[in-house]
Order: sequence, then C-alpha cells, then structure tokens
Amino acid sequence: MNKPVVVNAEDQSAPIVIAEMPPTSTAKALGPAYLVLGGISFSHFLNDTMQSLIPSVYPILKANYALDFGQIGLITLTFQITASLLQPVIGHITDKKAQPYSLAIGMGSTLIGLALLSIAHHYFVILVAAGLVGLGSAVFHPESARIARLSSGGRYGFAQSVFQVGGNFGQSMGPLLAALIVVPFGQGSLGWFCLIAALAIVVLWRIGSWYKPRIVPRSRTAPQRHPGAPSSRRVAVAIGLLILLVFSKFIYMSSLTSYYTFYLMQKFGVSTQTSQIYLFMFLGATAVGTFFGGPIGDRIGRRYVIWFSILGVLPFTLMLPYADLMWTAVLSIVIGFVLSSAMPAILVYAQELMPHRFGMISGLFFGFSFGAGGIGAALLGQVADHKGIEFVYQICAFLPAIGLLAMFLPKMPRHAH
Repeated sequence: MNKPVVVNAEDQSAPIVIAEMPPTSTAKALGPAYLVLGGISFSHFLNDTMQSLIPSVYPILKANYALDFGQIGLITLTFQITASLLQPVIGHITDKKAQPYSLAIGMGSTLIGLALLSIAHHYFVILVAAGLVGLGSAVFHPESARIARLSSGGRYGFAQSVFQVGGNFGQSMGPLLAALIVVPFGQGSLGWFCLIAALAIVVLWRIGSWYKPRIVPRSRTAPQRHPGAPSSRRVAVAIGLLILLVFSKFIYMSSLTSYYTFYLMQKFGVSTQTSQIYLFMFLGATAVGTFFGGPIGDRIGRRYVIWFSILGVLPFTLMLPYADLMWTAVLSIVIGFVLSSAMPAILVYAQELMPHRFGMISGLFFGFSFGAGGIGAALLGQVADHKGIEFVYQICAFLPAIGLLAMFLPKMPRHAH
C-alpha cells in the first residue's frame, strides 16, 4: 500500500490526530492508497446494506404489528437521531485522539441491533434495535471519512466519492435483499445478515491496523493562512448555508427512502416486492450520482457541483407527483442521480473551510444528514396519516429550491480544488 504524506494542522491542546493540509507534490505523486480506499468503501457498503434493511422491512413491520405511518416515522427518527447526535461528538473526540479500532467496535453495535431486530416482537424493542444500529453508524462515519481523506493522495473529492458510493450501493442493496430474502422468509431472516456485520468487523480491524502507525503528534506550528481563504465570519455563514442545503436534500431523500414503496403501492397498485425493485432502482441511481460528484468537484470546483445538484433537480421533483408509473420510475432515477452528487462536494468543501476539524466536520454533516432524514421521516409520516401519501410528494417537490442559497457560498483558494 502507498503511504501518503501527512501534513499536520495546529491544535496545541490536542495531543494526537491526523489532520491534512493541502497535499504536497510528493503525496500527489504517490496517489491514492487504493487498497485502503477500496477497503473503507467496501466497509461502508456493508455498513449501509445493513442499515438500509430497516426502512426496507417497514411494510413487513407495519403489517405484523399494525403500525401507522407515524410509528414508522418514529423508527426512522430513532435510528437517525441516534446517529446524528453522536456523530459530531465522536468526530470531535477523534480529532483530539484518533481511535483506529473504534470502527470495528462500532460495527459490533450494528451487529447486536440487527440481531435484536430479527427477534423483536414489541414496538419498544424495535426502537431499541434501531437505536443500536444508529449508534454503530455514529461511530463509523467520522473516522472512516478521515481515513478516506488520508488515503486520497490529494484527490479529496475522488476519495470522498469512492467512500460514499460504497454506502450508496449498500443502501440500494437493502430493498433488493428485502425483496429476495426478507419478504419471502420473514422478519427472522434479518438475523442472517449478522454475518455481513462480522465480515465488516474483520475488514475494519485490518484498516485500523493500517491507520494506527500513521497517527502522528500534531505540529505545534500553526499552518499559514492562504491569502484567498474566507474570513472566520464567512466560514461560519458558509457552514450554516451548507447545513440548510443538506437539510433540503435529505428531507427530500427521506420522502423517497421511507415512503416511496407505500406511494407506489397506493397510487399504482404494485406489489410489495415490485415496489422494492423500484426503490432499488432509485437508490442505485443515487450511488452512481455520488461517484461522479466528487471527481467533478475536483476538476471544476465544488460550489458549481453543489449548485447544480440541488437546484438542478427542482424541475424533476415538481413533475414527479403527476407522472404515471413509468415516468415516476424514470424521474426518480434522474432525481437520485442528480441530487446525490452534492454530498461528496459538500463534505469536502466543508472540510476545506475548517481544515483543522476534519472529524468534527465529517461527523456534523453525516450526523445532520441522518438527523434531517429522521426528522423529515417523522414529520412526513404525520402528514401522510392526515393528508395522504401523495400529498407528501406534492409539498416536498419544492424543497430543492433551497439550492438557490448556494450562490452565497464563498469561493475557495485554487489549491482547495
């Protein structure tokens, strides 16, 4: 494996951390550590495959336990709020002292949650299981995003896309596995997927072994400020704007990941298994879009990718509630592809705004995306109960208009791209 050059950032109160500054020519020449990058992306694939089983089995849980849409939304809220609240905290802790084997340990929480979900017969136990899976996610994302950056060889957008596309493909696999395995064999078959968690633990332990010797003391010399870098005030405003953009993106995504199957079954009369296939197509498109978002941002600048991916999807979301089944499938694929390209660009852009807080920023944005999705799922579930599932997509269609805020994001120095 290639050993990328690491340049340390300041923080005299923090004894140990990895915190890269703009890549040196040596790091660029070495290029990405592909084996490590592939391993962390594969682990993200396994992690999100297991997580995506939760919304994929909602129709089964709803039928088995007579749940309403509000209760379904609360399951998503429990899972995503658990992850969102803890991720920035864990990222802050690992900024101060890296924990190379925390990824493998956190995956153990996911394994326990999935096993508990397979045998749960009470609604409260389902919520506890969802919370344990959320805890595993909170531990996984901040440090794994740091490892992706560390193994990037300076190609930060590319590395972030490779890392995130693993998660997106994992999310798309959940509905497909639910249609092929969970729906025919029932809730208990979720226990079989604990083997996936065990495999992920092995892979992450090996990655931790690669990561550990690359943890070095922080330099006590503060990095030189680039003359074109935005002021602290503009950085704070930009972070706030990025959070609003993530909010609009993940509230809309939540409307599809949590309720798309119900929408298709109610409006078009398709079966549960058929609806899962359509959901798989949408999530597959999000994985492809994620892969392209980062490298394009490396080339043309991340502001342009953020602008296009969020605001550019608006015409398609406005058409979706009025389309027939075929065009609903087509539009959902286009929406998934375009909208998902934003996240790698947003995360790397935010990391470049605050280069001494990679873990905290990664945890904040991954965590906020989970939290926004969870809150959105809960609120949209209540709306669906009172106004109908089709009304949900009529009001959510306007959310991408928030993408207009991207015009106020500051330009970054050229080396950041």
